[in-house]
Amino acid sequence: MSDKEQLVRFGVSMPQYLIDQFDAMIGGQGYDNRSEAVRDLIRKALIAPNQLHDGQWVAGTIVLVYDHHVSDLPLVLTEMQHQYHHEINSTTHIHLNHHQCLEVIVVRGLYARLRELHQHIQVLKGVFYAELSVTHVDGNENEDHHGSHVRHGHTHDHK
Repeated sequence: MSDKEQLVRFGVSMPQYLIDQFDAMIGGQGYDNRSEAVRDLIRKALIAPNQLHDGQWVAGTIVLVYDHHVSDLPLVLTEMQHQYHHEINSTTHIHLNHHQCLEVIVVRGLYARLRELHQHIQVLKGVFYAELSVTHVDGNENEDHHGSHVRHGHTHDHK
């Protein structure tokens, strides 16, 4: 939290059993107090898909599991990722077994574009699982978000 942010106190009323369950949960997660846990819950609620709008700059991941033996799927995925190179910061590719691969694509851009990429990936034959998870809402939407990143073992510059 920056020094410029002013903390505001407010009261919340709830049944004791709910407080007891909440305290047990946040204690197990390592929180020292309720305030930071409540702040994290609010942050998470604010980046829920139903709270985001298409023109918002966000960052997150697309995680997918697919069968790399399905026709030209690896080539299709690579080509698709090149079509969205401005939104993709990096990828990690892991061989789970002889047929299945797991890929984590780190993305940053307009929410609409990231959802579009995710939707194109999830409907491909041979993709077992694909999920877009937005983990950050970028406050400065006018900033240049296209820098350099490593992809396929070499650097791509996007200007």
